[in-house]
Amino acid sequence: MSAAYDTSVMNEANNQPPPLVDYNLWQHDPALRAAVEREGGGWIEARAAALGALLGTERLQWLAAQANRHTPELKTHDRYGNRIDAVEYHPAYHELMAVAFGNGLHSIAWKPNPGGARAEGGQLAEGGQLAEGGQLAEGGRHVARGALLYLWNQLENGVACPVTMSFAAVHMLRHDAALAAVWEPKLLADDYDPRPLPVAEKRAVTIGMAMTERQGGSDLRANQTAAVAANTHGAGWFALTGHKWFCSAPMSDGFFTLARTAPGLSCYFVPRSLADGSRNRFHLQRLKDKCGNRSNASGEVEYDRTLARRVGEEGRGIATLIEMAHLTRFDIVLASAGMMRAALAQALHHANFRSAFGRLLAEQPLMQNVLADLALESEAATLFAFRLARAFDAGLSDSATDTRERLLMRLMTPIAKYWLCKRMPAVVVEAMECLGGNGYVEEAPLSRLYREAPLNGIWEGSGNVICLDVLRSFARAPEAKEALLAEIRLGGTVIEPFAAAVETALADAATLEVRARRVVELMALALQASLMQRHASPEAAGAFVASRSGDWGRAFGTLPASAPLARILAQAAA
Repeated sequence: MSAAYDTSVMNEANNQPPPLVDYNLWQHDPALRAAVEREGGGWIEARAAALGALLGTERLQWLAAQANRHTPELKTHDRYGNRIDAVEYHPAYHELMAVAFGNGLHSIAWKPNPGGARAEGGQLAEGGQLAEGGQLAEGGRHVARGALLYLWNQLENGVACPVTMSFAAVHMLRHDAALAAVWEPKLLADDYDPRPLPVAEKRAVTIGMAMTERQGGSDLRANQTAAVAANTHGAGWFALTGHKWFCSAPMSDGFFTLARTAPGLSCYFVPRSLADGSRNRFHLQRLKDKCGNRSNASGEVEYDRTLARRVGEEGRGIATLIEMAHLTRFDIVLASAGMMRAALAQALHHANFRSAFGRLLAEQPLMQNVLADLALESEAATLFAFRLARAFDAGLSDSATDTRERLLMRLMTPIAKYWLCKRMPAVVVEAMECLGGNGYVEEAPLSRLYREAPLNGIWEGSGNVICLDVLRSFARAPEAKEALLAEIRLGGTVIEPFAAAVETALADAATLEVRARRVVELMALALQASLMQRHASPEAAGAFVASRSGDWGRAFGTLPASAPLARILAQAAA
């Protein structure tokens, strides 16, 4: 006779982990805190702690889920047939934008006193913004801002797109003093104002981009959009005619774009609204139905005598644009590292609550191997991202003594962008597997992260474009090789095999292009191994160096049996 089933337990959540909510993303990330302090941004601690606590709340996580479930809608005309070209977002998206921009994720690196918005004790003012407080040091601005962006990307990635473009736009606007005088104060405002109004009537503005065309994609030299002088609007103004295949954040207040005149492609700034209150002829044809990044709209745009102001030198639009792309690629590096940390946090949390075969998953040796390997990958990504942030702080300064850092900034950005974007999908997939079926349902944060994971490797230059950019960096500045090798060799004698592998890979110039991905991979691993050797715990550094050299297992969870797994995990979850 079989035993009767106890129906009283049918609705109990037996052996199910609780949601990972109400935790502080900053306080629970020792590698991040140490990296930010070491690289010069420690003054952001109170502000980062406050933001980390906010992002870990159930409320913010619910907003992120809602913004991605209820996607933007295009409204081309109003009910009277007037063209309005509007994108309507769910209220959750607007609330997230207000938190992100209100906390200066786009602006802090450019302000003369970026610490002026620090809150006493890290407390948040009403509306998610940080209260005014004490003065802070001005160094390490890109490191400090990087900490906030790293944290944000553990919550919601669609908002990070307009944040990143608005951040990079500040540097671009400064090519035109008159344009910057009007737009920069509104762009640096720690506020969010989605109203479709001229810049003079706005509290704050956001900036987007519309570069690629359907016939060219990454090959921007194939762009056909035409620009002709619009003299009636003043010197420097042009009328654009053409089509853009991808416009990011199409409800922004202004856009950087490319168009062609006789001397070639130039960079232009397109205001969404004109000074007289009318809407510029910026026609949205449709919104893209994307795999991920669904809270953030991307659209196809038609220019029909659309007014724009030229930014930078005529005929050198791509060179001007690369300056912006360099900053947005930097943000992708930070975002990728943050997203890896988010995946690791979900896997660790699940394993510490879920039991199988008589014990917690976190106590099982093979699961420990997987989790420790993920922890090593996440820490190495974090160290790489914030070493790069320090290079941006030094490389963007006017000091002649920063030549080496400027070289490293230029070179490490595409190296880190390529490698972290390749590793992130693998990290997310492995973390999802740690959760099993619980990770493969829409309610799980990892499902959204899974759809986001490939995107950072696509926008701002896909893998081949990025690797070829690395080779161009060496061609244009041969001294970059020595700067890179010197940085790698700071890790000591144990890192010498990594440095030697890079030197060997660069020796055969005739085959560099076909081998570009492998060469960049070797550079990235060498830099990460060096950083881990210098800054990680001896246990983590030893396991990383041992597992990423020689006969490296190609899947996560293949650390050598000698690796101190429990110690590595304890450090990752401190």
